[in-house]
Amino acid sequence: MERETSVRSHVRGLLDWEDSHVGFDRATKGFTFRLAGVTPAGFPHSAWQLVEHMRLAQADILEFCRAQAYREKKWPDDYWPANASPSGSGAWRSSIAAFRADRAALMRLASNARVDLLQPIPHGTGQTYLRELLLSADHTAYHVGQLMLVRKALGIWR
Repeated sequence: MERETSVRSHVRGLLDWEDSHVGFDRATKGFTFRLAGVTPAGFPHSAWQLVEHMRLAQADILEFCRAQAYREKKWPDDYWPANASPSGSGAWRSSIAAFRADRAALMRLASNARVDLLQPIPHGTGQTYLRELLLSADHTAYHVGQLMLVRKALGIWR
C-alpha cells in the first residue's frame, strides 16, 4: 500500500510540478490578453493557441478517463483554436482557469485509491489510467516549453 501511495503521489505531482522545468502556472503568469494573440515571427503558434490547445487536449484526456460515452475528437480541428487570438480577455482567463480545473480533476483521479491506475479504461482500446495521466503531463510539458519560447520572443521572458 505504501508503494502504491508513493506512485500515486509522484503521478499527481507530475501533473503540476516544476522540478525540472517551468510549469503551466508560471508560464501563463502575467501574460497579458493583448500579447496572448501575437504570433512571434518564425513561430507557428501564439500563446493563445498553445494554451487553448493544452486545455482542449487535457479536457479530452480527462473526458476519456471519466465518460463511458466518450466520443473520439477530430484531429486537428477539435484540438486547436481556429484563431490566433482569444475573442476577449474573458476567453483568455477562462481557458487558463479551465485548464487548472481539469488538471486538479486529473490529480484527484491519480490520488483516488478506488481507481486502479494499471487497469485498462473500460471503453478504451487498452489504454490505462496511468498512461493517460502520463500522457497529459508529457503533453503539457512539451507545450509549456513552446509557450516559454513565445514569451521570450515577445520580450516577457521572466
